[in-house]
Amino acid sequence: MTDSVSVTRCVAVSLLSGFLFAVMDGLIHANPLARRLLEVYRPIARTSVNAPAGVAIDLAYGFVLTGVFLVLFKSLPGETALVRGISFGVLVWMFRVAMGVAGEWMMLRVPFSLHLYRLLTGLGEMLVLGLVIALGLRVRTA
Repeated sequence: MTDSVSVTRCVAVSLLSGFLFAVMDGLIHANPLARRLLEVYRPIARTSVNAPAGVAIDLAYGFVLTGVFLVLFKSLPGETALVRGISFGVLVWMFRVAMGVAGEWMMLRVPFSLHLYRLLTGLGEMLVLGLVIALGLRVRTA
């Protein structure tokens, strides 16, 4: 970890990114298009969502992502926080979203439009989180 970021700033950025994660997850999964695409899961889906647990998980993800960003900071390509944030967002997207979609594509009969929706919305979500974390932490490069 780097000495240039205060613990207070890390906690604040972690909470903000976790909160944004929860909001974006809600918007991505509860909009009319998503509801129509996700109908394929109706036979196995829960009838209600445990929202408090979902928010707690997303807040925890905010802390994990912030910590991972700090660990990887010097290894991320780019000289600016903007470029490093985008790099981090793409990296997280690859491991969290793209690999999950590829696994579902291989194992489940799900319409291609759902795979595409998850890839695109996941990319947007991870880019936003990467940028918020990178710009919020203000890690010094030198």
